[in-house]
Amino acid sequence: MAGREHAPRQQVAATPGERPSMSERPRLRNLSEIYRFLRRNETPIYLVMPTPFSLLGLDQWVGAVEYVNYFDIFEGEHPRCFIPAAAQAPEFKSMEDVANYLVDHPEFRARVKDRPGGLALFVMFDEETERLCDEVGLDIALPPHALRTRLDSKIETTRLGNEAGVASAPNTMGRATSYAELTALAEGAGLGSDLVVQTPYGDSGRTTFFIRSEADWDSHAPKMRNEPLKVMKRINHLPGTIEGCATRHGTLVGPVMTDITGFEEITPYKGGWCGNDMAPDILPEGVPDKVRTMARKFGDRLYAEGYKGVFCLDFLLDTDTNEVYLGELNPRISGATPPTNLITTTYGGCPLFLFHLLEFMDVDYDLDVDEVQRRWTDYDNWSQIVLKQTEDKVEMITAAPRSGLWKMAPDGGVSFLRPALNVSSLGDESEAFYLRVYGAGEYCYHGADLGILMTRGRMQSADRELLERAKHWNAGIKEQFTSVPPAPEVHIAPPTDFTAGKWY
Repeated sequence: MAGREHAPRQQVAATPGERPSMSERPRLRNLSEIYRFLRRNETPIYLVMPTPFSLLGLDQWVGAVEYVNYFDIFEGEHPRCFIPAAAQAPEFKSMEDVANYLVDHPEFRARVKDRPGGLALFVMFDEETERLCDEVGLDIALPPHALRTRLDSKIETTRLGNEAGVASAPNTMGRATSYAELTALAEGAGLGSDLVVQTPYGDSGRTTFFIRSEADWDSHAPKMRNEPLKVMKRINHLPGTIEGCATRHGTLVGPVMTDITGFEEITPYKGGWCGNDMAPDILPEGVPDKVRTMARKFGDRLYAEGYKGVFCLDFLLDTDTNEVYLGELNPRISGATPPTNLITTTYGGCPLFLFHLLEFMDVDYDLDVDEVQRRWTDYDNWSQIVLKQTEDKVEMITAAPRSGLWKMAPDGGVSFLRPALNVSSLGDESEAFYLRVYGAGEYCYHGADLGILMTRGRMQSADRELLERAKHWNAGIKEQFTSVPPAPEVHIAPPTDFTAGKWY
């Protein structure tokens, strides 16, 4: 397939002149050659993340991959996980802080020095991460922080969607310092009085506000005043998400997922995201195709903007009309990445993320990407849930469930089955892969992501009720935790930016 015109691409050679340019390298002619090229890769690729979950299993496809993590969730049993020795870590306030701590850790810097050059991947990073990577000679195989930040704005996402022909729910943009100003904005756009208001940045569970009255405004006003606002008509909707990968040959997209949000058993945040169902039968006929078309059009527009690689697009299905609307953009490796790679590998034989790596390795190929895309559209039901602490307490964990395969008995009880390093080891719906986040000796707190569970089958019904099996898994895993209050002299400051499903 011929390539398309695009902005100049950033070269990611390990050291200047070491890797031949794309024009000097043969184009890969088929999937087999892509597999062989990546399997034989010798350029170090460091996955610098709190846990390995976001790209777990990538080391099976790509050579020289190493997970650089803060949490030792496999207790030293994963051969490709590097956990720097505990040092005097700062008080983390964000995932960017974790990334910078890991990149700047003396043990990691020594490791990079011994293996010159390489690529680094993060979920979240900032200008300091870019500076540190440049200092140690690593190229970040992701779009620049400044571009990601600009695109992350819900206002900018809406603008790009409009330009791509991807509509948002009926909305208007503006500012409001009072309820009267908000209603004037809404009335001018014909949105009615039942409104959904979003500020540009932040997680939907905490920066999306439902406003029906002046009392609603008053309770959230401090977070909305002096901010650019996206004001939408409230619709009856089903939320969902899809991951795409913007490439020189067009945008490829993964499975269509419905969101699991706001269940009080799992998350303390009203409307907060806590997982996904990969269940094609939940959505009305024709809707998955609409979502895929939307994501491909939006991804092509992102590429024209200079963005390449994976992104996550949230959508809203209007359940009254079956119209599909643009929700939010997550310009990064996201919570949709693990199930996307699972589905595209299991049912299509090729994880979507390989095409992200090819972009940043500047490797071109002759491939019918439409045929690859068709391989990813026929799959059965899977789900993932992020198990959050719903109790409002801070305690030290004294015992925690192990990462690996767990089994549910007919009565709903769960027990550890055996160690496992990735989700592909699953059998039937009675089994689940659990990846621990917090373990013994660490502190849990209100909203903490205790762990992530992936399993076959669904976790919610077609009318968005939590299924009994989901309740059993949630309760059964959480019962494995024991904790005690911290000593009176110990001050614990929970990393508040990690309370929205971002630890992994």
